[in-house]
Amino acid sequence: MKTALVFGAGGFIGSHMVKRLKREGYWVRGVDIKHPDFSPTEANEFIEADLRLNDLVTAVMKLSSDNKYSYFPAPFEDSKPFDEIYQFAADMGGAGYVFSGENDANIMQNSAVINLNVLSNASSEKIFYSSSACMYPQEIQEQNDSVSLKESNAYPANPDSDYGWEKLFSERLYLAFARNHGIDVRIARFHNIFGIEGTFDGGKEKAPAAMCRKVAQSNGEIEVWGTGQQTRSFLYIDECIESVRRLMESDHKEPINIGSDESISINGLAEMAIKISGKDLKIKNVKSDAIGVNGRNSDNTKIKEVLGWKPSQPLINGMLKTYKWINKQIDK
Repeated sequence: MKTALVFGAGGFIGSHMVKRLKREGYWVRGVDIKHPDFSPTEANEFIEADLRLNDLVTAVMKLSSDNKYSYFPAPFEDSKPFDEIYQFAADMGGAGYVFSGENDANIMQNSAVINLNVLSNASSEKIFYSSSACMYPQEIQEQNDSVSLKESNAYPANPDSDYGWEKLFSERLYLAFARNHGIDVRIARFHNIFGIEGTFDGGKEKAPAAMCRKVAQSNGEIEVWGTGQQTRSFLYIDECIESVRRLMESDHKEPINIGSDESISINGLAEMAIKISGKDLKIKNVKSDAIGVNGRNSDNTKIKEVLGWKPSQPLINGMLKTYKWINKQIDK
């Protein structure tokens, strides 16, 4: 039986990855500072741990001969590494959290420390790291409203946020450990992953969840930050998990985009949520500094070539599922 360790297993993407690995027959240990918010974990073993503490990371990355966690004393006798590690743990959120400027130090310190701890304890495992499209240069994404970002666009570097700079640094960190220490890494640049059991309020939610929540709670108008003409692409969670699993089964070791190439304006996203709801709502655009770049879309040329993967469903399908789920949560 293959074994997997999922860091960030209490979060949105990590909890979905746990479910997928269990369906594939893996023995899974989930680790996070909290349990999943909306459903019980399906991990064989779930450990609440602060991954900023290196001694805890050292401990949870070791697997005993009977696949049970224990806090091994050095030198970790009678222990073995996992077959695969999935590193989703990070200090992150939606635009309101990332672009406010108030959380930059925490975002950079917390995420960098976690990644340093993971890599300093790595050995023979295959490790997946979840980067972000936020690491792409700002100026490319200000040129027009429908820029499709290729992996080769990463340099010269100039992300539009400290969150993006940290993601770029961590990419280079994983690649450096691969070169110098033989760590077997896979890196994906996520483009706005959304779906059921994701955060939908509190300031850390992504745009699709925010629009679904606003529409579900409104009977008059909803606010959309900025002009609403800024564009993005959004990928449903099931598509994300499928592409990550394909990446882990491949020999591709350079950073690769995982996202949709279906671009939509933020006003268009709001209109889609309104149409799904069947309500007669108005959109009110409001001034905000937390809107990010003008346009960001995923160029999927490389992932089609390398993994033979492309999204299997349009954005509207994922939005239908997400709106229905969020509306149900609000009605509870």
